[in-house]
Amino acid sequence: MDIEIRQATVADVPEITMLFRDTVREVNSKHYSEKQVQTWSTGANDTQKWEERINKLYFLVAVNQDTIVGFAYLKNGNYFDGLFVHKDFQRQGIASKLLRIIESKVIMDGFDEIKSDVSITALPFFEDHYYDVVKKQKKVLKGVIFENYIVSKAL
Repeated sequence: MDIEIRQATVADVPEITMLFRDTVREVNSKHYSEKQVQTWSTGANDTQKWEERINKLYFLVAVNQDTIVGFAYLKNGNYFDGLFVHKDFQRQGIASKLLRIIESKVIMDGFDEIKSDVSITALPFFEDHYYDVVKKQKKVLKGVIFENYIVSKAL
């Protein structure tokens, strides 16, 4: 599989939001309730927020044969704010490739640590990439409580 990594553009928003919605509904449903998954996946509907992320943040997409199969974005220099891989392209090295590029950007920008809030689903991936759990937390999104983890890694 030939994966190209490039900066996201506003034209990518429809594919990015569909990937986000499908991934949350299919992949994260293993660890979260139906109500949590439904609430979380509605984040795909706010296209203005996705356009703002693309325009203001370091936002990458992974492309395979003209199809976006993953994306990642960085906020405030060293806060890894999002990493999602298409439900049909899990466990093929796409997330690891995006992670390496994001970490390289953090190092190049002069930070010695990267942090993220990660889902229960994503935690094993981050632990496999030498991230440490700072703490388990409960977050509220649209009145629904979610458990996730703050993780960090020294670079």
